[in-house]
Amino acid sequence: MTKRIFVAGHKGMVGSAIMRQLADQPGIELVAASRAELDLGNQAAVANFFACHAIDEVYLCAAKVGGIHANDTYPADFIYDNLMLECNVIHQAHAHGVNKLLFLGSSCIYPRLAAQPMKEEALLTGALEPTNEPYAIAKIAGIKLCESYNRQHGTDYRSVMPTNLYGPGDNFHPQNSHVIPALLRRFHEAVANNASSVTNWGTGSALREFLHVDDMAAASVHVMNLPREQYATVTEPRLSHINVGTGSDCSIRELVETVAEVTGFHGDIAWDTSKPDGAPRKLMDSSKLNSLGWKPKYDLKSGLQHAYTWYLENITDARH
Repeated sequence: MTKRIFVAGHKGMVGSAIMRQLADQPGIELVAASRAELDLGNQAAVANFFACHAIDEVYLCAAKVGGIHANDTYPADFIYDNLMLECNVIHQAHAHGVNKLLFLGSSCIYPRLAAQPMKEEALLTGALEPTNEPYAIAKIAGIKLCESYNRQHGTDYRSVMPTNLYGPGDNFHPQNSHVIPALLRRFHEAVANNASSVTNWGTGSALREFLHVDDMAAASVHVMNLPREQYATVTEPRLSHINVGTGSDCSIRELVETVAEVTGFHGDIAWDTSKPDGAPRKLMDSSKLNSLGWKPKYDLKSGLQHAYTWYLENITDARH
């Protein structure tokens, strides 16, 4: 029997990776709709979409995302857009008999000063990072929506919290991108322009964890396909999300040096210490997921090489 799977946000970095992950699996029919075809923020449109398609499972990857600059500049957009699409998709999935859904969150749901590495139990135990608080609150709401529908209606809605993602399909915009695509673009352009040095923000001492998006996709499918009883062994009704990370981190300085190596930059690397480092460390505790039989494929260098190759092959589109 064919299983119809709706990937919401299928053109985004995570959604497209999940589409690739599922494309070759037998017995699956993928269902997708572009933003022009379906506005996930429009309740009536989402209701009509579910009414017209016999959906068996949903991967809710759609989100408005961005880096520090974007989150700090457009806070209303980030909280409103994300709340609306989560509410619409999760509710209409339930209303139309979709019993299985996977919601993708973000590591920013955890308190800014959470103990490291961050465990699932740290949720709602302290203040969030101010620069992306609206986005984080929307993502927390998505987790609680899934938990609440499970408790009240007996659905099987699961949530995964990825660490910092990168890879094919990333946003390489010079202002609104995350750190890895921003660095890959900056160092690539430095090589192209024969620049003698590249200046980076902060001291380089902050520690961060990075996960290749294809590993995230594999983890998402792994979690979705777990028997409900096995998933329940590491979760509970009011703590139903699972962290997805590599289990190791690196300093921003190490990251920059690896990006320089991958892009072939041999000039000087400078640091503007007047700029902030952000939180001193952000590392996820992914032991629950590891106990369920999943491990990442890419280490940082091989993942960066793969991401940079994709950037070179898609450079015109990636720059936008």
